Parts: sequence; C-alpha cells; structure tokens
Amino acid sequence: MVDVQDERTGSRDGADRTEPHPLSNIDQLIHAPARLMLLTYLYVVESADFVFLKRMTGLSWGNLSTHLSKLEEAGYVALDKEFRGKKPHTMVSLTEHGRTAFSEYRSRMQEILDGLPG
Repeated sequence: MVDVQDERTGSRDGADRTEPHPLSNIDQLIHAPARLMLLTYLYVVESADFVFLKRMTGLSWGNLSTHLSKLEEAGYVALDKEFRGKKPHTMVSLTEHGRTAFSEYRSRMQEILDGLPG
C-alpha cells in the first residue's frame, strides 16, 4: 500500500483537497455497471430487444427491467413495446439525449484514464 501525503498541508487523508476528484462529475446514472453495459451495447446498434440485452448482460429479467426504467426516466433510452402474436416484445433504443450523454461520459472517462500516471 502506498502512503500518500498532501505536500501543501501535510494531511494524509485528503480531506482538505481544493479540487474535486475527477470522478465527481461523472454521470452516476451511466456509471453503474449494469447501466453502463446496457448503454455500451445500445450505443453501437440502432435498437436491441429485451431478450438480446438480457443474454448479453447476464442480468435477470427484473434487474434488466429496473435499469431500463431508470434509463428511460432519464430520457436516455426509448422502449417500444408491442405484441408478436400473443407474446410481448420490447425493443430498446438509445435516444439522441442518451447518445450525447454516453458520448460525454466516454470522453470524460478517457480524459481521466489518460491523466493517470504510468
């Protein structure tokens, strides 16, 4: 483990940091692992159905539904629900707002990672 000490104050806990941590302004809705997986898949396709997303992410039906609902509430995804025969079929697509938010998230994370020493 590395011991880190603030050269200006001698503090070892970082409590008196004057700059916010680079991750503090990351979109937390996107940053959650399950939602990040979903948006990553949706970013590269026009749309995907619920079954495909479940298979690709390994999420349960309930978790997938919950995360998609949060993304839908934020305006990041659009859900198109229909019936095929007697079975429900849900298509999910990234909205323009969601595409922009994900692109900004990617750029910000890249800046953070590029700024790491080593």
